[in-house]
Amino acid sequence: MIKSKLCEILNIEYPVVQGGMAWIADAELAAAVSNAGGLGMIAAMNSNGEQIREQIRKAKELTNRPFGVNIMLMSPFVKEALDVVCEEHVAVVSTGAGNPTPYMDQMMAAGIKVMPVVPSVAIAKMVARKGAVAVVAEGGESGGHVGDLTTMALVPQVVDAIDIPVVAAGGIADGRGMAAAFMLGACGVQMGTRFLTAVECNVHENYKQRVLNAKDIDTIVTGKRLGHPVRTLKSPFSKSLAQREYDSTVTNEELEQMGAGTLRMAAKEGDLEKGSFMCGQIAGLIKERLTCAEIVKNITEEAENIMKGATQWVK
Repeated sequence: MIKSKLCEILNIEYPVVQGGMAWIADAELAAAVSNAGGLGMIAAMNSNGEQIREQIRKAKELTNRPFGVNIMLMSPFVKEALDVVCEEHVAVVSTGAGNPTPYMDQMMAAGIKVMPVVPSVAIAKMVARKGAVAVVAEGGESGGHVGDLTTMALVPQVVDAIDIPVVAAGGIADGRGMAAAFMLGACGVQMGTRFLTAVECNVHENYKQRVLNAKDIDTIVTGKRLGHPVRTLKSPFSKSLAQREYDSTVTNEELEQMGAGTLRMAAKEGDLEKGSFMCGQIAGLIKERLTCAEIVKNITEEAENIMKGATQWVK
């Protein structure tokens, strides 16, 4: 069975972390992944403190294993989110969409293990110096907000730059991806898109079906003009947004307004026309609905078998 330093630090059975997907990663999904031996994550997104507390307490009822909360630092409720995760003694917090160092002392003082998502070596070094227990190096193949570097380019550079465990994210959905991540020096993997079709995932059925039907070229990145690119499945909404980005008569404010609320429309309402179906490039590999336990077990067993057989390439 695959074990790594990440398992020891986070007190989990398998080095598998579930991505904190806004409007999708709720208490039920997080608890299911944690019960499967991985680390489930609740997405704080733009929720206020009491909404986050409700999800945390629900997860505590569903699992006695460690789980975490992903805090989006550009949220208007970030201070409330930080206070709640500290008060509720959440095991792990991952962060995204901002610099977490101003907030890390508060979380660490409450006994929380901080594991920021990083898009570059510079940010990885910064959070490692501040006291992060691990980092998630996320390549641009992932769904949602993305950086420029690919997972294969980013992960080994981050591994060489810091002395804490690195979790690889972006473009990973099976044991082959996990084995590759370990070969790059990672201690574990984070997957978001792979859990979209999980039985316990409460995302709208239309969303799940779009992932299951996706091909390798079915994602698109929009928002580069605004400075925060996002990868989604191609749809009437995303194609229209991409087209308007090249229209100089459309203001940035109008572009921002176009995207407001569209992820909720996709995740909760399944709106195929107006919804933003955030999804990674690996979606084309996902063709079946499995439980979280099956996903975690399958990926780790496949990775183990691949790595055991790797000596065939060495003469």
